[in-house]
Amino acid sequence: MKAGDELAPLAIAVTRTLIVAGAIASRDYQDVHHDAELAREKGSPDIFMNILTTNGLVGRYVTDRLGPSAVLRRVAIRLGAPNYPGDTMVLSGTVTAVASDGTAEVAVVGANGLGRHVTGTVTVGVPQGAA
Repeated sequence: MKAGDELAPLAIAVTRTLIVAGAIASRDYQDVHHDAELAREKGSPDIFMNILTTNGLVGRYVTDRLGPSAVLRRVAIRLGAPNYPGDTMVLSGTVTAVASDGTAEVAVVGANGLGRHVTGTVTVGVPQGAA
């Protein structure tokens, strides 16, 4: 693994089940993440994914791509376009730096039909020779 390496993309179907399950799992009971009618009353066309679900998907993407010995050290993300049911988010990543101890930084983007849903940087520990 070296700076400039690209991680294979991952397409994730954004389903109602994923959105609601992610909100429940992260104890985010805001109605905009599970009740379409109330989400519409608040100006959204539908329910949408919460940041904690996105954060988990970004972390999973990087560790799945770098192997079972990869350990998340830091995930720093920023949300953009919402993830609504029926869309697909495609995560992609580029290794931006690798330290001598195997710690790597990966720039991650998750795009959907509306644009960039998430951008961020993931710092991950990868033992030498593991990735």
